[in-house]
This record gives sequence, structure tokens and C-alpha cells, in this order.
Amino acid sequence: MKKETIRKIIIVVIAVVMTFILGVTGCLYSFDKILADRWYQTPTPTNSKIKIIAIDEKTLQVYGDMKTWNRSIPADLVDRLYEQEEYAPSVTVFDIMYISDVDVQNDFRFAKSCEKAGSVITAVNTVYETKVTKQGNSLVVDRNHIEMVEYPYDALKEVSAYGYANTIQDKDGYIRFATTQVEYNGEYIDALAVKAYKMYCEKQGITPVMPTTFEENKFGFTYSGKSGAYEVLSLVDVMEGKIAPQAFANSIVFVGAYAPGMQDAYNVAIQKGAQMYGVEIHANILEAIMEGKTNLPISNTFFGFTGVIVVAIFALVCWKSKIVISTVSLVLMILLNFGIGKLLYNNGKVMNLVILPIMLLLIYSYFLVEGYVTETLRRKKVVSAFKKYVAPQVVDEISKQGDFKIVLGGESREVAVLFVDIRGFTPMSESLEPEQVVEILNEYLQLTTESIFKNGGTLDKFIGDATMAVFNAPFDLDDYIYRAVCTARDIAAGSQQLEEKLLARFGKTVSFGIGVNCGRAVVGNIGCDFRMDYTAIGDTVNTAARLESNAKKGQILISETVYEAVKDRIEVTEIGEIPLKGKSKGVFVYQLDKVH
Repeated sequence: MKKETIRKIIIVVIAVVMTFILGVTGCLYSFDKILADRWYQTPTPTNSKIKIIAIDEKTLQVYGDMKTWNRSIPADLVDRLYEQEEYAPSVTVFDIMYISDVDVQNDFRFAKSCEKAGSVITAVNTVYETKVTKQGNSLVVDRNHIEMVEYPYDALKEVSAYGYANTIQDKDGYIRFATTQVEYNGEYIDALAVKAYKMYCEKQGITPVMPTTFEENKFGFTYSGKSGAYEVLSLVDVMEGKIAPQAFANSIVFVGAYAPGMQDAYNVAIQKGAQMYGVEIHANILEAIMEGKTNLPISNTFFGFTGVIVVAIFALVCWKSKIVISTVSLVLMILLNFGIGKLLYNNGKVMNLVILPIMLLLIYSYFLVEGYVTETLRRKKVVSAFKKYVAPQVVDEISKQGDFKIVLGGESREVAVLFVDIRGFTPMSESLEPEQVVEILNEYLQLTTESIFKNGGTLDKFIGDATMAVFNAPFDLDDYIYRAVCTARDIAAGSQQLEEKLLARFGKTVSFGIGVNCGRAVVGNIGCDFRMDYTAIGDTVNTAARLESNAKKGQILISETVYEAVKDRIEVTEIGEIPLKGKSKGVFVYQLDKVH
């Protein structure tokens, strides 16, 4: 198995394991909730039956600090709300704790007002502490043990309903969950919003539908509105008769703190950077229960296994597919992740939104980088190799354009083939020192190579003192036959200067015989896995070699097919048909005299 395959398998396994761990453990929780809040919590028109009577700054300016109030103010409020039975609220909820006695007369009066109204709910406070108990040989830590409940004072408790006003802050301090009830000393106490919902249903003669809960009677809920979304009326305006009694008919009225500094504001999921008053939170919870906008988280284990399947499938897509398909698959899967999340949320289930996109992006990034690096190294290797055969500027240009298709193993294509050989090289080499022979040979090879590359040809190979070049392979080359002819001309012209140089230095001269042919040949990497050469084979190549072997000193011979292709741009001398070794029929040949 290749190292590349093993590396990919390891990456896929790591991604799958990480997905399962993240899914089961619920990691990235806070990050997920930030994203989920923006995706799920969308303001909608609030229920007009829910109203808020606010103890706001305007009220505090008139009545003073709320800590100095006696129970005559809430008593007067209840009396005014229920003064006309046909306009009375269905339920009035005080998000205020009336725990201890203040003064007997007004305490008693408030209790009587609530008793007469018959649908008033006041708040209680549950006090929690961490309790450690021993069960068998192990210790059990209960972080939500109710140490005590602070009830309304006795006279009020006997005649009014009550519910606990405690809110549940999530791990990041935001409120996304609520509870239905708690148990204390055998008594089940409803949450303030739950108690209001039950009483409202009783007044309206409908059966309450309670939300499904998970651990410790918790449920998630969707906010209906941001701060100020519900109709908010100043308590002082109500008390002074500035609000018509009809405004509260059959409604659910919450009374609570609505001013800075009253220490009753919290971070909520529907709005970032601004807190919401507790009385508005209870209103949102109530509306969520009334309209069925509650939810439960799906099982972490189920999500973990599902995530593993999704990640594994995507990893295989990236492994086996091209980058375009992988990119499209990534976008579709992320969109599907959010789409399914929204669909589940609308049906009361909450899934993690962030884990799958992160894992998919990581896998995509790995295969993208890995593919890029692999392709870059492969291209660099191929470019480096072919620069030894093809003019470097040609390889660079094709590489930049991206048109870099090389069929390894061979392909049949139309080419022009040039052979050039030194005449009299063997006897000359016998009369010179080996170092001198090599120097002369290098000068010759330098000339032929530069001429081939100058005209965009491919240097096929050196065969002793002979050179073979191919044109129009491995890349398509415009006017490749003419380029081959020009290469022959350049070698012949350069040989004159080389002869003068070698004569002055060694007292010896060299000359060339050149043959050019064109036609179809098989070109490609030929050999075995550990040793191969890029070359051309076939009758076209053999004919070019035979032309070169028949060329006299300084002569360039071209075949009839070459002549017909470029006859308008060259001058020739007709040689006629000559026999070639290995061919039963002769080949019509021309001597190249001049190239225009």
C-alpha cells in the first residue's frame, strides 16, 4: 500500500474519531450555542394577550425606592385591575417576592385583594446549594439541591397561587432553558410561567399541554420577542387611571422590575449585548409554552454516530473525487446541516450545528492542501524532467497555462524527427587525448541542444556522437515541421563557426550530416518502473535516421513529406529516390539549401 494511501486512511480515521468524541462529549458547546442563537432565535409578533406592567423609572420617581413600599401599592393595583369584572385579566402574575411581613394592615389588605381577584400569582424563591451524599461506596454530588424555599408571607400564601421565579443560566451565562416544576419536602412547585399557563387554561376552559422535558424537568424554548416586544405599561400610569380598564380584559398580566439597578436583568439567547428584564423572560417562556415553541436536545450519542457516517462519506468523496465535486459536496453538506437543524428545531429537537461543518472543513482543507502539494511536487518533477528534453521556455509557458497533459506509457501522434551526426568523429577521436575528445563532443552537443530548444523541439536523446530531436511531442507545437527544418539550418550554420574554433584550437575540424522526416510515431515514456526514457519509435523515426546516415558532410536531407509540408518556405535540390536500409522501397529525398 502506498504511503499516500496510508496517510489518507489515517487522516480519515482521525476525523471520524474526533467527530464521535466531539459529538458524544458535547464539546464546542458555547460556540455552538452562539451560532444556534442566531440561526434559531428569530423575533416574531408577540401574543397581544400578554402584557407587562412595569415598575420603571417613572414609577420609582413617583413612589420612591421599591424597598420602601408597603403592600398598599400592589393591593391598589389588584383592586384597579379587577374593579370591573368584564375587563379583568385572566391572570395577574407578580414577578415580585412578598416574603416577610411589613405591616399587618396593608399585608392583610393585599392578601384580601388577591383572594377577591381569584387569579393572582406571586413569586417564590428556591435556594439551591451543592449537597454531597453517600450512596453505597460512592459519593454523589447534587449541585441543584434545594436547601429552602422562600414562600410569600402566611396571609398571602393562604389565599393566592405562587410559582418560583428562578431562572436557569446556561454554561455561558445566557438563558435558553426553563423548568416546569421542582419538588421540595413533598410539594411540587410550578415555575411562574407554568403556573400562569395552567391558571390561564383553567380560566379559558382549555386543557393545558405541558412541554416535554429532559433532565431535572428542563426544556429549551424559543423567544418570541426582544426587549420591548411585549406591550409594556408603566405601573404609575395604570395606578393613575391613564390606561383604560379594557386594555387588560382576558389578558395575562406580568408585574415586575423594569428599570436599571433593580438587579433583575439577564443575558438572553435572542439578543446579544443587551440584557432582558426577568419579567420579559417569564413572558417569553409563557408564550413558548402556549404556542408549543419548546424543544429538547437530541441525544449526544445519536449525534455522534450520525456525524461519523456523514464525515466518513464526505472523506470518501474528497478522496475519490476532483476538487470541484468536493467543493460542491462541502457546500451542500453544510447547507444541509443547517437545513436539517432548522427542521428539527421547528419540530422540537435541537442538534449541534457547529461540529459537522468544522470537521467537514478540516477534511476538505486537508485533501485540498494534500492534493495541491502532491500536484505541485508532481508537476515540479515532470517539469524538471522535461526541461532536459524540451525547450525550458516552452515547458514554463505550458505549465503556466495549465495545459499540462502528458500521457505516460506512449501515444500515437504526428511528429517531425531530426537526426544529426558528426562526420569523421571516430578517426578524429583516435588522434586526440580523451579530454580533448570530450571537449569537442560537448561543444557539438551544446550547439545541437541550443538549436533544438531555440525552435521549441524536444531533445530525445544523445546516441554517442549523434543527436535525436522530436517536434510536436510531448506538447502540441505549432508549425512543428517548419521548426524542425529551421533547427537543421541552425545546426548547419553553427557548425561553420564550430569548425573554425576547433581548427584553431586542436587542428581538427568536424562536420555534420542531418536528416529530417515527419509522420506518425509512438511517443512516450518507454522502459520499466525504475528506468525509462522519453522517446519516439516507429517507421518515421527509422526513416529520419536513415536520411541522416545517407547525408554527406555538411548535407541536410529531408523526406518528400517534409518537403511537401514546407516547400513554399524553403529552397532545395532534388536528390531523387534513394534506397534506405531496412526498407523495401526507396524514399524520394531532397537536399535542403535554404530556409526562408
